[in-house]
Amino acid sequence: MSKINELIGAIEAAPKGPKTAALFDFDGTIIYGYSAFHFLRAQVMKGDLDIKDLMSTLQAMTQFGFGNIDFASLIALTAQFMAGYSKTDYDTFAQTVYDKHIGRLVYPEARQLIDAHKAAGHTIALVSSATRFQVEPAARDLGIDHIYCTELAVNNDTFTGDIDGPPCFGTGKVDAAKKLLKQTKGRLANTFFYSDSTDDSELLIASGHPVALNPSRALREMARENHWAQASFDSRGTPTLSQFIRSLAATTSVVSAFAAGIPVFALTGSMRQSRNFSYALFAETASALVGLELDVKGEANIWKQRPAVFIFNHQSKTDVIIAAKLVRQDMAGVGKQEIKKLPIIGKVMEWGGVVMIDRKNAESAIAAMKPLVDVMQNEGKSVVLAPEGTRSTTRKLGAFKKGAFHLAMQAGVPIVPIVIHNASDIAPKGDFVFRPGKVRVEVLEPIETKHWRLEDIDQHVNDVRQLYLEALGQAEPSAAKNNTPATQSKARKPRATKTRNSLAKSSARGVKTRNESNH
Repeated sequence: MSKINELIGAIEAAPKGPKTAALFDFDGTIIYGYSAFHFLRAQVMKGDLDIKDLMSTLQAMTQFGFGNIDFASLIALTAQFMAGYSKTDYDTFAQTVYDKHIGRLVYPEARQLIDAHKAAGHTIALVSSATRFQVEPAARDLGIDHIYCTELAVNNDTFTGDIDGPPCFGTGKVDAAKKLLKQTKGRLANTFFYSDSTDDSELLIASGHPVALNPSRALREMARENHWAQASFDSRGTPTLSQFIRSLAATTSVVSAFAAGIPVFALTGSMRQSRNFSYALFAETASALVGLELDVKGEANIWKQRPAVFIFNHQSKTDVIIAAKLVRQDMAGVGKQEIKKLPIIGKVMEWGGVVMIDRKNAESAIAAMKPLVDVMQNEGKSVVLAPEGTRSTTRKLGAFKKGAFHLAMQAGVPIVPIVIHNASDIAPKGDFVFRPGKVRVEVLEPIETKHWRLEDIDQHVNDVRQLYLEALGQAEPSAAKNNTPATQSKARKPRATKTRNSLAKSSARGVKTRNESNH
């Protein structure tokens, strides 16, 4: 079986540029399982699909699985149930289903393959028999511009109950590939195609670089006979017993870590030393149990200015381990009020200096943060929190709340942005189990807040968020000033780059002022 590094090696060895295409099937290939299941469940919960229609759909899917009906008949039945619904409303519904359920099923390795093709300048497309509503949110999340799928007919923003054109299945996928290659002037001989099923055998055979990704038993045998590359990943789906036990041990290690700190407190009488010991022990123990590795850029920025407000983008419960491993000592955290209700762990977190706030009550949250200002000013402790306030099922950066920025301004301390790139690979939102892996982290320069003004806080929040967007590769390029080649390259530079420069200058002035006041 080819491993991810071998697959990436084949991508790097292929001709660069858009004439080389990378086509991906969706269900079972990019995501674990089938998106249709999550859509059916969500439609039933929403009341758009009654039990009779659901049973008819499931029966048709079973008949298709046994080979008693073809795919066109299956998709035609599905389309009938959509008749009369608004396309605009369903677009919103589809994005919600992706955000809540499907996004966390994306294989991290599939993201790596897509990123490798992007780095090579290849043309990337999703080629799926699923409907546009199943695959389009994923394409946006993964940064894929081309989609070939089964289209549902729409008239005046209303589904007609019919299919628009032939379904993208079997030879339909070959036709889709040829259509794309006609645009790019590419050839099937230079095309990569990733699939998990023999349903796609026509395009696999036609492609110059067929890859059986998370293949079914039948496709695994077919790939072996044809000497195709193949790989299976266990980063999503049903965890092993070992992964479950290690995840349970990592989750509860916070209790044992703080219990281990009690003798330190008893012998030294210092709660601070006891907590620092426990934080470090928890970070190392949990990382080892999870199999978490960190690739950190800018780690020196963690220690440049203390105390500080350390902020991080919140992708996963793994972020807590990452923050503890980086900041390590003299820190206090902020958590949601619901944590207090957790048996044992809630009390341990409170004892460890975590302040619980009610996210729904702004006045309560502000009042709860007042002790944190005293902790930073009087005890020299730093605070760690996530300005998004909650985790996301995708890597897309959410809106920032102002709490961290108010806190830094009141305490007169800098903000240190910690950019977490892929913690969702380890434990996506909704998953209890941690998967082993490496997380890329970038610690940006401290941002001085002493000279910030309250009336400008919205702009400060936006500027710092732009730094995250830039680091995560999510910043929108600014519009070109004109069409001359000399200015186009400058115009593509994200606005966040200017923001970073201006914030860096502001921070430098603040540091200089602080140093001058100390002499």
